Amino acid sequence: MSSAFTLHPQIIADSIAVGDLPLCHLRLMNDAGFPWLLLIPKRAEISEIIELDAAERAVLIEEIATVSQVLKSLTGCDKLNVAALGNMVTQLHIHVIARFKGDPAWPKPVWGQVPARPYAEAVAADLVSQLRILLSIS
Repeated sequence: MSSAFTLHPQIIADSIAVGDLPLCHLRLMNDAGFPWLLLIPKRAEISEIIELDAAERAVLIEEIATVSQVLKSLTGCDKLNVAALGNMVTQLHIHVIARFKGDPAWPKPVWGQVPARPYAEAVAADLVSQLRILLSIS
């Protein structure tokens, strides 16, 4: 019997809870330099998309698309980066990052380019509130 779903401690340390979608737990990365969301499927001990069954993979793709549309509409970004790397944190999580042609890392990937700049508490709370409204998360 597998254990229950829990979040990796690094994900908790680096991000702010937004809420739950049908399959994924959604979090905002605490980096004001890049509007950046994480979708973490609420399944115990998985590290790869292929470990989800076909129905769950279909739900995951729809949740990625929905979150991507909301993030693009909120930010007006030039490009969305969507990735599931897992080299540092093996728990399956998908990054959806709003990118701008003038951002500090453009056109390179965001990882390791500039130090994370945490959100001001009020700014993070406002963004989380907007995301919850647009995604119908309570």
